[in-house]
Amino acid sequence: MKDKRSIRQTEVFEDDSLPDSTSELVISDAEKTGQLKGVRCRIVMAKLRASISVGILVAAAAIFVFLLIDVTAGDVIGLDRFAYRLFVIHLRTTWLTGIMEGFSGLASPVTVVVMLIVVAAFAPGPNVGRLACINLVSALAVDLIFKAIVQRPRPDGFRLVAETGYSFPSGHSMFSMAFYGFLIWLVWHYEKDNLQRWLFCLSFAFIIIMIGVSRIYLGVHYASDVLGGYSLALVWLVLFTKLMVPALIRKPHDKDATPQRLQ
Repeated sequence: MKDKRSIRQTEVFEDDSLPDSTSELVISDAEKTGQLKGVRCRIVMAKLRASISVGILVAAAAIFVFLLIDVTAGDVIGLDRFAYRLFVIHLRTTWLTGIMEGFSGLASPVTVVVMLIVVAAFAPGPNVGRLACINLVSALAVDLIFKAIVQRPRPDGFRLVAETGYSFPSGHSMFSMAFYGFLIWLVWHYEKDNLQRWLFCLSFAFIIIMIGVSRIYLGVHYASDVLGGYSLALVWLVLFTKLMVPALIRKPHDKDATPQRLQ
């Protein structure tokens, strides 16, 4: 009897291998289901990012076109009057003037070139410096083209610094949005630490805003010039990051490779 029972127990134990294979199938199906959910989540997020980019592009283009129509018509926009009263009449002080000159200098050609060299030198890969150079040179070309088309004179009578050239769109505002905005895009996409990501992005955004404010404060640009430079640079930045950056980051000899991050 004991032998028969042991034989039966052995058969039972041998039959227990069947549920194990079934459980392995269940686990593999669960893994596949999890992978599918992850893929779907990534697809949804990609569509959301694309929708946000399109929204920014359309809004920025609409703002720039609106400003361009008013500026070419020779109108002094109410926004310009309000900004003049706020920054020139009410806020101008000796100590604040020095601060505003410092912020304005952050978008000067010398400062931007130095920072461009720093980015190219310390970025982990050659493509970041190359992309930053292409971005900045292209933004400069777009700014000069629209300045030559519009030919809006700069504000006169209340400048604190000497400037030459036309006023619309603001070159400093456009350079700051193009350069520091591209740095925001890089940090947001490739920095893994959330605290550092937000810290850097907010810092760069603050610099962008203050550069535009400083140009109004110093009396070398109208507020509409600054807003026009921001909006035009945003249009360029969205097109640049969506069309040119993926093509330049992807290695041309590896068609099946995913885009290389920062390399």
